[in-house]
Amino acid sequence: MEIRDPIHGSLYFSDAEVSILDSREFQRLRAIKQLGFAEFSFPGATHNRYLHSLGVSHLTGLIFDSIFRVYPFSKTSIRQRLRQTVRLASLLHDVGHGPLSHTTEQVMPPLKDLAVGAYKSGFHPAGLKANEKPLHDLNRQSNHEDYTIKFVTESSISEIIKGQFQDISPYHVACLIDKTLPCHDDFFMDSGFDFRPILSQIVSSELDADRMDYLERDSYFCGTNYGKIDTEWLIQNLTFHRVEEKVYLALNRRGLYSFDDFLISRHHMFLMVYFHHKSIIFEEMLNRYFSSKECQFFIPASSEQYTYYNDYKLYEHLATQKNIWAERISQRKPFKVLLEMHNTSDSPRPQKIKTTLEKAGIDVIWASSKARLSKYHSGSPEDKALAIYVVDQYDPWVKPSPIYDSTEIFQKYEGARIIDRLYVAPEKFSEAEDLIKKEKY
Repeated sequence: MEIRDPIHGSLYFSDAEVSILDSREFQRLRAIKQLGFAEFSFPGATHNRYLHSLGVSHLTGLIFDSIFRVYPFSKTSIRQRLRQTVRLASLLHDVGHGPLSHTTEQVMPPLKDLAVGAYKSGFHPAGLKANEKPLHDLNRQSNHEDYTIKFVTESSISEIIKGQFQDISPYHVACLIDKTLPCHDDFFMDSGFDFRPILSQIVSSELDADRMDYLERDSYFCGTNYGKIDTEWLIQNLTFHRVEEKVYLALNRRGLYSFDDFLISRHHMFLMVYFHHKSIIFEEMLNRYFSSKECQFFIPASSEQYTYYNDYKLYEHLATQKNIWAERISQRKPFKVLLEMHNTSDSPRPQKIKTTLEKAGIDVIWASSKARLSKYHSGSPEDKALAIYVVDQYDPWVKPSPIYDSTEIFQKYEGARIIDRLYVAPEKFSEAEDLIKKEKY
């Protein structure tokens, strides 16, 4: 089937893939906006996660073909199997996303109630004994990624995968979405090399198909110049690098400048679009409603029931509530920005001003949005372990190195960018403004 996309042009999906697109779980993504409340700032930003997921799967196919254009797989069937698996993982990477924003995860059930089979001790697609302990703390709250794994491995989608792709199991698709899932067989192996690292990186990494799609797509629908990247050149220069018996994602050195631009574009999209003051205040008000005693909106643990939970269901619910925060959201009467501060480190000023206003009886919402150029700055062992490498195809004597050691951009942008905002009710704005003008902070 051919699908026309305003970003990538014609997208092609096999009949087997279309069976997944037509599932109720996947169709639900039509009613989940990609940018949540951003449409109140950028009216064109009404695109959904359905279209985004199609774009990610399309780019994944292009990336796989570019990386392995001349790779000598032992069998054509192995190449086709790995390509199909990573396309499915990219297609389904967001299938469990909650309504409107990540704030909805606050009303998701404990993970033990979700009962994700893939997380349980002893679980294995072939019935073999796996790890001694569950992979996750079952008492923690579920998130959209948990629902994604549930949908992929225990829903009509998993049945479609079993029926339409005889050589691919739902669990192996899940392994490329969740890097922590153990894989006890040789599904991702060929000629002694493990391809799971690079396939996982195509789905999720500092240079993945997900980011390549949403940056251009969000930029297009928001009507901004932020987020414009040279996707074609990046894909052309993606390759692989072997470390011992594992295969990792790599970038030819001549594509490094485009990668720098890619990172900066994403960074600026966060600061100027994703952290827009209107989007932030609606999320904060939704958070206050969810935290209130009056909240009656809860995400069900049943994946079958979850398919009915989308943006519209949440909006309909908010419109029926008497809670002040629900009313402000449904009536589009948000708190107003009183003060906005941009810093590179935590500042005591927001708290001091907030305290002053609250002593005067003025309700204040303090929102702090923090952006870092790269997750490599967090120092996570998992991110370091799945490094992207830089290779030089024109100078084979140059030793491949991790990408975070190959460009100065990680050092130049190492610090966080913090936007602190104080919001007050519009009817209290003048009073609050006069009050802070009298004080020195």
